[in-house]
Amino acid sequence: MRIGIGLPQLGRFADIDTLRRVANAAEASGLSSLWAIDRLLVPVNPRTAYPASADGTLPPEQHTAIDPIVALSVAATVTDRIRLGTSVLIAPWYPPVVLARALASVDVASAGRLTVGLGVGWSLDEYEAVGAPMRQRGRRLDEILELLHSLWSGRTQRVTGQERIEPASLTVRPAQHPRPPILLAAYTAAGLDRIARSADGWLPTSLPFDAIAAGWTTIRDGAAAAGRDPDALELIVRAAPAFTDAALGPTRAPFTGSWRQIADDVAHTRDLGAHELIIDLQGQMTRPDELVDTALELAAGAITAVVT
Repeated sequence: MRIGIGLPQLGRFADIDTLRRVANAAEASGLSSLWAIDRLLVPVNPRTAYPASADGTLPPEQHTAIDPIVALSVAATVTDRIRLGTSVLIAPWYPPVVLARALASVDVASAGRLTVGLGVGWSLDEYEAVGAPMRQRGRRLDEILELLHSLWSGRTQRVTGQERIEPASLTVRPAQHPRPPILLAAYTAAGLDRIARSADGWLPTSLPFDAIAAGWTTIRDGAAAAGRDPDALELIVRAAPAFTDAALGPTRAPFTGSWRQIADDVAHTRDLGAHELIIDLQGQMTRPDELVDTALELAAGAITAVVT
């Protein structure tokens, strides 16, 4: 199982010089990837609860966030081998043609190292702020996926739908052929089916291990039913560990508890069949070097973990 980290773009680490240093250190250490999230607003009176926290509040580190495309572009210019990814971009916020150009440009800047992670988001405040409808955002994602495939392929047919695109070619094509891999963050039956039919893998975050196992089985079975090779899909799990001084009890959430418990969770993720684990420590660490060093320590600890 490969190990990646959250690219420093949040909270105390939202600094371009820090981003450059950590990107270089991550590549030198042998980590596999760097990932950026999409966070636009911190509503004063949010109308939608943040789904990945117990009390529905936005984590403090997400109150400051560098734009993910900018963050990945900076990382692309100071690295040569490590992969770069979005985990995730909220696809319906963006006009698809603009999104296609931005992502293709990052892929060109990185010489073909981009993995595109897309989701549909959860914040009504952010949707309204960008002027995008939140209703039917799953259907909107289907349209966006179709348009990305078309625009990146160089085809120039007329496209109609929410956008109308007359025959034309995009001004930049991705370095990867036929396109960068596209993974989706999804949790509903319809979302898992979308991955099985038209994506290259799954990007779950903050799910219990049994839900990941069940979802991955559903995706693989759906891919086979659709005539696709399930083994060609990738499972990439994102975790934001929360360390405690003492071990927690059996009802703890995954990636919470003592260092040993979280190292065991890394091993459990591997045993589920995950191809990669993104360890995002921006909410826990106080020094930039800890982002790389702690991820490596957890990965090494997982080698000797006993998962019960």
